[in-house]
Amino acid sequence: AVLPSSLNPSLPLPRIQLLKSSLITFRMLKTQFHCKSHMSGKSSSLACGARTLLRGCPMVTSRSAALQNKLSRTRLSVRADRIDSNRKHIELVDGKVTSGPDLSVVVDGLKLPNPFVIGSGPPGTNYKVMKKAFDEGWGGVIVKTLSLDSSKVVNVTPRYAKYKSSSGEVIGWENIELISDRPFETMLAEMKQLKEEYPDRVLIASIMEEYNKSAWEEIIGRCEEVGVDAFELNFSCPHGMPERRMGMAMGQDCDLLQEVSGWVRDAANIPVWGKMTPNITDITAPARVSLQNGLDGVAAINTIQSVMGINLKTLRPEPSVEGYSTPGGYSAKAVKPIALARVMAIGQMINKEFDGKKSLSGIGGIETGYDAAEFILLGSNTVQVCTGVMQFGYPLVQNLCAELQDFMQGHDFTSVEQFRGKALPYFTTHSDLVARQQAAIKLKKADKVGLSGDGDWTGEGFVKESQSMVSND
Repeated sequence: AVLPSSLNPSLPLPRIQLLKSSLITFRMLKTQFHCKSHMSGKSSSLACGARTLLRGCPMVTSRSAALQNKLSRTRLSVRADRIDSNRKHIELVDGKVTSGPDLSVVVDGLKLPNPFVIGSGPPGTNYKVMKKAFDEGWGGVIVKTLSLDSSKVVNVTPRYAKYKSSSGEVIGWENIELISDRPFETMLAEMKQLKEEYPDRVLIASIMEEYNKSAWEEIIGRCEEVGVDAFELNFSCPHGMPERRMGMAMGQDCDLLQEVSGWVRDAANIPVWGKMTPNITDITAPARVSLQNGLDGVAAINTIQSVMGINLKTLRPEPSVEGYSTPGGYSAKAVKPIALARVMAIGQMINKEFDGKKSLSGIGGIETGYDAAEFILLGSNTVQVCTGVMQFGYPLVQNLCAELQDFMQGHDFTSVEQFRGKALPYFTTHSDLVARQQAAIKLKKADKVGLSGDGDWTGEGFVKESQSMVSND
């Protein structure tokens, strides 16, 4: 309650009126949040105004302060879904750059306006978000992983946890989210609608099933009927699904992979990629088996199995669901070095064993166009982004394209294919590094200019030795 000015002479009447107005505004905002208004931009503006009105007022309750924090987070989330004007960015029309080097790529017969693809996950979970991705200019969209019976998929919340640097920057992200929990029929209808509205854009269905040939054949046939352009087989989800011998459990078993890859290749009439798990000693083993048994390409990496941490106040793991948790998948920029190593290994294997004729989609911690350039230099035809979209929004693609172009212009590259795989020949064994360094040392000694000491002079070669130490001859 606000005291009348007669009882609180230290508070001028205008300030009391201002405080009343502030509290009324906060009640309105609170109602908006409880009603879950879709006018996020308007709510954000009101939130800013409310904070200005209440700044310095001593009678704001702790409950109101908590609401301020909630409003602040909402405002930040709205800001995050805009183009970052502090970074390079470029206008995209139907995914094509409007100036500068050409970013279009052709992969397994699929024509993409740029190599940036929405990775399977929340950014491809329904029609609305996938439409947003196409409208913003993403080169392709991979639908969140589908299965025939979504009733078996039950997600929990909270299901994410962040790993932050000492400065508060998010460098790691863990999730315990499962595949799509939406009815398969609903997803089919939405994929069909997308292909009708965006017939020239690439839509890839990520699919997963149990060890059942007829189930794989059915999901492939029904997805093809609605017009998807390709499949990505999820052999790599590290949580939840392995309990049903799916996802990572299948991707770690090369005998299962051999059989399932064969089933899929026999049934599919469009390109098929296998998504590899990094949670294995040698990622080239499952990648090799998948490619040998008919898949057109592989994608790597999926998330790394992890435990985000333990809350030292509650002594419980994070993310905490009723005080309990389960190991999840780790992503964001912290995984990039690991992803690059796995992509490098697969890239070399494709070049050596398949004459470079299989495709590779690079994934893992890509937040800038310069990150993407590194994956392409290791042989990736396309790059996928999932967590980056969850952090920065769909307009991120305009930054990614501009930054990739900036890298290309610095090296006079006019197409993505010109530099794809260029870094692969420079990876070798440690013993070869030793041999190369020893050879270089010998060469330097042989080319050494001058004499190291007076004892090195000779009578026969005196003139030549003198000339060897002249700098301006």
